[in-house]
Amino acid sequence: MSVTANIKPSKAVDRVAVRSWKTPALFGALALFAVVVFVLLGPSGQATFRISQEGDAWQVPDLAVPAKAVGIIVAAICVLLAARAYQQMKKEGRVDKWVTMTFTVAFVIGLLVWIIGGTKTQNITLVGLFTGAMLITTPLVFGSLSGVLCERSGVVNIAIEGQLLAGAFTASLVSSITHNAYAGLFAAALAGVLVSFLLAAFSIKYVVNQIIVGVVLNVLVSGLTGFLFEKIMKIKVDGATIYNQPVQLPDLPIPVLSQIPVIGPTLFRQSIIGYLMLVLVAAVWFGLFRTRWGLRIRAVGEHPKAADTVGINVNRTRFLNVLAGGAVAGVGGAYFTLVAVSSFSKDMTGGLGFIALAALIFGRWNPIGAALAALLFGVAGNLQSILSLAGTPIDGQFLAMLPYALTILAVSGFVGKSRAPAADGEPYLKG
Repeated sequence: MSVTANIKPSKAVDRVAVRSWKTPALFGALALFAVVVFVLLGPSGQATFRISQEGDAWQVPDLAVPAKAVGIIVAAICVLLAARAYQQMKKEGRVDKWVTMTFTVAFVIGLLVWIIGGTKTQNITLVGLFTGAMLITTPLVFGSLSGVLCERSGVVNIAIEGQLLAGAFTASLVSSITHNAYAGLFAAALAGVLVSFLLAAFSIKYVVNQIIVGVVLNVLVSGLTGFLFEKIMKIKVDGATIYNQPVQLPDLPIPVLSQIPVIGPTLFRQSIIGYLMLVLVAAVWFGLFRTRWGLRIRAVGEHPKAADTVGINVNRTRFLNVLAGGAVAGVGGAYFTLVAVSSFSKDMTGGLGFIALAALIFGRWNPIGAALAALLFGVAGNLQSILSLAGTPIDGQFLAMLPYALTILAVSGFVGKSRAPAADGEPYLKG
C-alpha cells in the first residue's frame, strides 16, 4: 500500500495571495501623464477659481494659483503615490484606500488647474460649474437610484431612459392641463410606475429576457411620447400650445444655508425635486444596508433560492422594487419639464437613462456611490460647456469622454472590483 495514499490533505494549506497589478499600473500611467502634461507641457499662467457670488453670507476671495507650480506639485504627489501603491501591492497584496483617494483628488486638481490655466480667460466660477451641473446630475441621480432598487433585487433595469422620458412627458402634460406643478410631479411618478410595471410583468412573471424588455420599452416610450407630442402638445389655441406650458416648480432656498459659498447655491437653493433627491440618496442607502427591508432585498438579489427557503417571496419582492424604481425614475423625469426647461420636446432626456446605468456601475450598486458618480458626469458635462465658452484649447469632446473612460476603468477592475449582485438579471422560477 502506498504511503502517500494515507496522507490526507492538510486544512492548513498556505494560501497564495493573488495580487492584481492593475491599480499600480494605472497610477503609474497617470503619474507619467501628469509629469508630461502638467509639468513639461503645462501652461505658465495662473488659474483663478471664483468661489463667492453676490448674496453669499460671506465673501471668499478668489483662489488664484500658478498653473505650472501646481502642476509640478501634483505630478510629484502622483509619482510618490504610484510608487507607494507598487510597494503596498508587492508587500501586502493590496493598495490602501487612502492612497487611491489621495491620488484621485490630486490628479483631478492638477487636471482642472491645467485646463483652466490654458484658457483665454484663465478663470472659472465654481458656483456656476456646480449649479449648472445639477441640471444634469439631478435626473441622473434619480435614474441611478431606480437602477439600484431594481438591480439590488435582481432585475436589470435598462428601461431607465424610458421611465425618465415618460415622467418628463406626463409631468408637462398634466401640469399644463391642471395648472399645478405638483399634480404634474405626481403624474410623472405614476408614469414611471406604469413603464416599470411592464418591465416587471414581462421579465418576472413571463420570464422574458430583461435586457430585451428594457430596450423595447425604451423604444416604445420614445415612439409613444413622440406621437402624442405631435398630436396633442402641438395643438395651438389662440397661438399658444396650451398642452405644453407646464407650471414650473419654484426654488425653495433654505435660509442661511443657501448663502454658504459654493455649497449653498448648489444644494440649498433647490426645488422640491432637488431636496427629494438628497433625501432619497440617504434613505435608500440607510434602507438597503441598515434595515430588515434592505437585508431582504439584498438576499433576493444575491441568493434568491436561499431567501425563498426562509420565507421571502422572491418574485413579489422584485416586483415591488421594480415599481418603486419606476416611481423614482418618473420623478427624475419630471425634473426636465418642471425645473430644467419650460416645455417638453421629443427625446429630451438625451440618453441620460443610459448614463445613469453607467453611474450605477461606477458607483458599485451603492446609492451614495451612484450619486457621486452622477455628480462626476454632471460636472464633466457642464465643464465642457463652460470651458468651450472660456476658450480652452482642449477639445470639448475630450472632456465629455472622461467620465465614460473612468467608467470603463471601473468596470474592468482598474479602480477596484465592481461586481453586480450575483442574481442580477437571472429570473427565479420556484421549483
